[in-house]
Amino acid sequence: MNKLQSIVVLGSTGSIGTNSLDVIRSHPDRMRLVGATAFRNAALLEQQAKEFAPDWILLGDSASAAAINSGVLPSNTALHAGDEHLDRLIRSEGVDTVVSAVVGAAGLKSTWIAVDAGKRVALANKESLVVAGAIIRQRAAETGAAIIPVDSEHSAIFQALQAGKKHDLRRIILTASGGPFRGWSKSKMRDVTPEMALKHPTWDMGPKITIDSATMMNKALEIIEARWLFDIPADQISVVVHPQSIIHSFVEYRDGSVISQMSPPDMRLPIQYALTYPDRISCPSADTDWTAATIMELFPPDLDAFPALGLGFEVARQGGTSGSILNAANEVAVDRFLKHEIRFDQITHVSRDILNHHTFDAQPTLQQLQQADRWAREEASRWNS
Repeated sequence: MNKLQSIVVLGSTGSIGTNSLDVIRSHPDRMRLVGATAFRNAALLEQQAKEFAPDWILLGDSASAAAINSGVLPSNTALHAGDEHLDRLIRSEGVDTVVSAVVGAAGLKSTWIAVDAGKRVALANKESLVVAGAIIRQRAAETGAAIIPVDSEHSAIFQALQAGKKHDLRRIILTASGGPFRGWSKSKMRDVTPEMALKHPTWDMGPKITIDSATMMNKALEIIEARWLFDIPADQISVVVHPQSIIHSFVEYRDGSVISQMSPPDMRLPIQYALTYPDRISCPSADTDWTAATIMELFPPDLDAFPALGLGFEVARQGGTSGSILNAANEVAVDRFLKHEIRFDQITHVSRDILNHHTFDAQPTLQQLQQADRWAREEASRWNS
């Protein structure tokens, strides 16, 4: 890469966003932040703007933009309020790479714009492919957009796939930490509180993703993401539980060879690889100490205690509107659990019920997927056992 890479970080105040800025901070000779967005966190976005002096910053919540003192921003940094500006800003010729780090289905719009504009997309927003994987994949092929995964598991698969040819692939295996309730029985899950579920043993993530990890819905969504990202059928995807989170995922070829990607659990490594691919450069993440005794365990997942995994495989096989329905229902169910409106074990029940009762469409348009999303949210909000 011979020129300074111009990067936009969507969701710059979240966990992936702040780690992305740390990577950019570490490589000022290769990368420049030209744009950053947040929804309501005006204070942190203003702080980021002061440090990185991007061309623009944007707050999705217009009312929150009033909290930013534009007089203290760098002279070159323009402040925008409202998502209506996103299309023009992302499509700018001055943007090379877009880090899609907005959590949930809310990130679909900006991911679509970046793909439609033919940008390199460092994709952390798995929901974009869960909801609209077939459409996004087709549009990327038409525009030449490169979608490079940021999720540690999908980054690992992306790297391991470079060791062989696709027609030689037997399967991919996604690893899961197992969350805080690994080994728990299905009946014990009834007593889980939001406070218990928010304590992830390995990763430091936002509340929604942390709850998804606890139910293993996060892995279900990753199964669906992998199906579209790598264009492979659901029956070539497997999941194993790996509590140490050192093996980030692996692939198995038809000759029996298994290729994995391993590193300490630090999101800066997959983020950086998505920004520098195909180059590898020094990373601010910690190195692995291979002189220390290390235990790496692998266990089959408990599909009875964690039924979300079954939903993931089912939706990966079905495609169509099912991904939009599952994702929307789960987002609402997680929010209701955090508000103590439903039990922990009912999160997956909500998603299953609404998926079973929706009108399936095998080849929906983007507009129809958005309509399905709204319907599922309304149904999940009304759901009562």
